[in-house]
Amino acid sequence: MYTNDEQITDLMKWADKGKIQLPDFQRGWVWDDDRIRGLIASITNNFPVGAAMFLNYGNENVRFKYHGLEGSKISDDVIPDNLILDGQQRLTSIYSALVTKDAVSTTTTKGEPIKRHYYISIEKALDSYEDRLDAIISIPENLMITSNFGKKIELDLTTREKEFEQKLFPLNIILNHIDAQKWQNEYYAFYKYDPSVIQQFTEFYSRVVMVTMQYKMPVIYLEKDTPKEAVCQVFENVNTGGVALTVFELVTAIFAMDDFDLRSDWRTRKEKYFDNSLLKDVSATDFLTSLTLLYTYKRVHDEGEGTVSAKKKDVLSLPLEVYKKYADALSKGFVATEKILEEERIFSVDNLPYSTQLVPMAALCTLLEEQHKLTVATVREKIKRWYWCGVFGELYGGANTTRFVNDINDVMKWVDDEEYIPKTIADCFFSPTRLLSLQTRQSAAYKGLMALILQNHAKDFISGLEMDFAVYKSENPDIHHIFPKAYCEKQGYDKAKWNSVINKTPITYRTNREIGGVAPSKYLEKIENAGKVTPLDLNGFLLTHYLDVNSMRNDDFETHIILRAKALLDAIENATGKKISGRDSEDTIARYGQALL
Repeated sequence: MYTNDEQITDLMKWADKGKIQLPDFQRGWVWDDDRIRGLIASITNNFPVGAAMFLNYGNENVRFKYHGLEGSKISDDVIPDNLILDGQQRLTSIYSALVTKDAVSTTTTKGEPIKRHYYISIEKALDSYEDRLDAIISIPENLMITSNFGKKIELDLTTREKEFEQKLFPLNIILNHIDAQKWQNEYYAFYKYDPSVIQQFTEFYSRVVMVTMQYKMPVIYLEKDTPKEAVCQVFENVNTGGVALTVFELVTAIFAMDDFDLRSDWRTRKEKYFDNSLLKDVSATDFLTSLTLLYTYKRVHDEGEGTVSAKKKDVLSLPLEVYKKYADALSKGFVATEKILEEERIFSVDNLPYSTQLVPMAALCTLLEEQHKLTVATVREKIKRWYWCGVFGELYGGANTTRFVNDINDVMKWVDDEEYIPKTIADCFFSPTRLLSLQTRQSAAYKGLMALILQNHAKDFISGLEMDFAVYKSENPDIHHIFPKAYCEKQGYDKAKWNSVINKTPITYRTNREIGGVAPSKYLEKIENAGKVTPLDLNGFLLTHYLDVNSMRNDDFETHIILRAKALLDAIENATGKKISGRDSEDTIARYGQALL
């Protein structure tokens, strides 16, 4: 890696000749009009606008498809010297506004597409009291600014003479010495060589035009032998102002060299398999990571080659023929994953504990489906047990590629070897006091507990309908306090208890409205008196939420907390297949007031 300060005129010549081009992963998002004006103002003031980053082109191991900057007229057979990794928008905006004669394609601040030409006011640029930004004028494509629905012309720059009259210098010639000189000569002639006009323009040329022509931008060069994963990492580190580069974008550029449009393939695949409530947040990078995990596992176990891995470098090395071979099967593996999660009462992406856990789970489902084992009851239960250990062990919150590898190796081995214990199951640990710290729905374990409550055939307090998939979709139940917040605050109960997951459950909006902020005994009586449900039926509904009827009807908050905590811990033990230790520890007794045995 090395750095040079490159003159802006050289950078623009290189762009014009195709010596610098954009790799295919650089998307066509554009800066808005105000931001382009700000960039021009900075350059004409000789203010820094940040460094660009180029990759020396020519490494056979880093084969990206490329294209010229927007507005350039280079042919497809021009091979670049460098690819622009960072600085796309700055360089494209400079090239469009200061080089090409076409109107610049940009947007308003609200994102509406517009086309603009840019001028600089000679008088304002020389006025020390004027902000340089105010000297940069944005003109519509037709070179007129109008008002009153186009009836009144406020500014007309459709001819050179009108530019001269307004003393507005066109910025698309500022880097072209010959064109700028010609404009100057005609400008002098228009004003009949008025000495004051010549003096003013000479000062403008020196302070603005020459400063712009001599402007330099630092360029960091990555040498051609830079590995693909390093290119991706470097781009992620420097690209804070634009759309972050993902592994998917790099693989898209790599596959494009073989005329395969990965972005289009993913759009079609996403519409077919992933555009629903539970899988809609699966990203293209997630999919490629899962496919790499699947491929490397099969390569090791079917061919005895390599190691199982899903690191960035492995995803970037994924062959196109491998993607084509496994993409459809893996897509169905994600759908199979979704069905298993729905069986476990996880119905939407908002209630999904970990989206990252879908990566190994989809690969596992694909392998097991291929072996005709996924519908075997004992195998399916093992998948579910592994899943819940990951959730309640809270094991997918950080970097996960190592765990992905352990998961696919361990679970596949466990399917055939009853004595083997996968690492995710062995690592699963849940403390009884953790229930008290689960205060918001952001936690994976919190979401997991809500699913376990729904698994218990939880019924709505009023309708008595079990909150299965159909009811969940139609009624959209939300999570609410059992002993209401207002009531608990009025009673002075410990917030660590009343605001924890222990005192929460999924109920419908209609039921929550009936509950209000009163004691449980009051709102239960209110539900009954309204003729909506009998006391016996209502008691049965409460039990499906792991709620103790007596403590609810007697407004016994402390007993409610103890008994619900015990029931939730029992549910976690049942889901994970592991005993929860510490239910009678000193810490548990200190926090709850008694053991949770």
